[in-house]
Amino acid sequence: MDGSSLVKEVHYELFQIFSGIDTQVKENLQRVLAAFRNHRVGSHHFAGVTGYGHDDLGRQVLDRVFAEVMGAEAAAVRVQFVSGTHAIACALYGVLRPGDELLAVAGAPYDTLEEVIGIRGNNQGSLTEFGISYRQLSLTELGTIDWDTLKQAIRPETRMVLIQRSCGYSWRPSLAIAEIEKIVRLVKQQNPDTVCFVDNCYGEFTDSCEPSAVGADLIAGSLIKNPGGTIVTAGGYVAGRADLVEAATCRLTAPGIGSSGGATFDQNRLLFQGLFLAPQMVGEAMKGNHLTAGVFDRLGYPVNPLPFAPRRDVIQAIQLGSPEKLIAFCRAIQTHSPIGSYLDPIPAGMPGYESALVMAGGTFIDGSTSEFSADGPLREPYVVFCQGGTHWTHVAIALEAAIEAVGSRGAAT
Repeated sequence: MDGSSLVKEVHYELFQIFSGIDTQVKENLQRVLAAFRNHRVGSHHFAGVTGYGHDDLGRQVLDRVFAEVMGAEAAAVRVQFVSGTHAIACALYGVLRPGDELLAVAGAPYDTLEEVIGIRGNNQGSLTEFGISYRQLSLTELGTIDWDTLKQAIRPETRMVLIQRSCGYSWRPSLAIAEIEKIVRLVKQQNPDTVCFVDNCYGEFTDSCEPSAVGADLIAGSLIKNPGGTIVTAGGYVAGRADLVEAATCRLTAPGIGSSGGATFDQNRLLFQGLFLAPQMVGEAMKGNHLTAGVFDRLGYPVNPLPFAPRRDVIQAIQLGSPEKLIAFCRAIQTHSPIGSYLDPIPAGMPGYESALVMAGGTFIDGSTSEFSADGPLREPYVVFCQGGTHWTHVAIALEAAIEAVGSRGAAT
C-alpha cells in the first residue's frame, strides 16, 4: 500500500476520534470566550506602551483573561520570556531559596532544564550553585509514576515538586490531568506548604481544564507552543497563586518591579488572538498526532502514544531505530513545510541539549512547535518527536512523504 492510500485508510478509521476532539475544542473555546466576555476585551486593549511598560492596560487585562482560562488566581503573560524553559526557570528561581529541595516526581526533567538545575554543564548560575538540592523519583518499569514511593517522598526541606506534564525526549506516557491532580493530593497530604509546580509545555488545551484548576500551585509554559495559537511571535507565561506568580516575575524583571514592568511591543492583539485560536489549533495537532500514530503503527514502528489512545499533549513519538531513518523522516517533513522547504536538516548541537539534534521546523514562527514540526536527538533508540500542526491535512501530506522516505520497519532507507 502506498503512503497516500495508507493515510486515507487510517483517517477513515479515526472518524469518531476526530469528532470527539471537535467536541473538546468547542468546550475549551467556550471557556476562552467566557473569559474574554467577563473581562470585556475590546480593540482598545490591543494598544501597547513603550519603555518600562508601566500601566499597559492590554497586558493587565490579558493577564486576567489568561488566569481565568487556566483556572488560576493570577497569571503573567510576557513576550520577555525567551522560551518555556525561561518561564520555568523564573518560576524555580522565584520560589526556591538556599537549603530548599526541588523534587522531580515524573522521572528525569526535559533536557533544557538539566543545566538550570545543575545536573549537567558547568553550573554557572544553576540551582545547585545557589545551594538548592535536587532529587528525582524514578519511574516504574512501565514508565509510570511510582505512586507508592511518592506517598512518602516529601521531606521537611522539599520546598517544591516539579511535575513535567509532557513526555519530553523520553518514552514515558505524558501525564493526564487526573494524574496531576493525584500527585498534588499526595504531596499536600504530606506537607500542605510544598509548592506543586507543573511544566505545562505542550499540554495546554489537550484536556477540559488545566493543572491550576485541579490544585497545582504554579504552572508555566511557552507561547510558541499551544497557547499562542500558532501566531504569537515569542514569549511565555506563568499562572497560579498570585504570590508565586509575582515571585516568578520578580526573577524575570527585578524585585520591586515584578509583574508591573515589561513593554508589549504592540503584540497585544496577537497575544489575545493567539489565545482565541489556541483550542482549535491544539485540536488540529491532536488529530495529526492520531493520524501519525495510526500510520506508523501499521508500518510496524513502535509509537507513543498508541493509536486511538487519549492525547495528553501535542507530541507523537515514533521509534525509527536508526539515525538514517531519523534524518530521512525529518528531511521529508522539512520538504513539505511552508517555510524553508528547500533546506536540508542535518544533525547539530543546540544550546541546552545534551545530544545533537536533527530538526524539521519549516514554521512561520521560528522554533514554533504549535506548527507542524519534527525533531529528535541522535541517540538510541532514535526516536522522532512530531509536534503541533495547524491543520491535520497538512500533517497528512507530510506523512505521505515520510512514509516513502523511511518505509516499513526493517526496510532500508
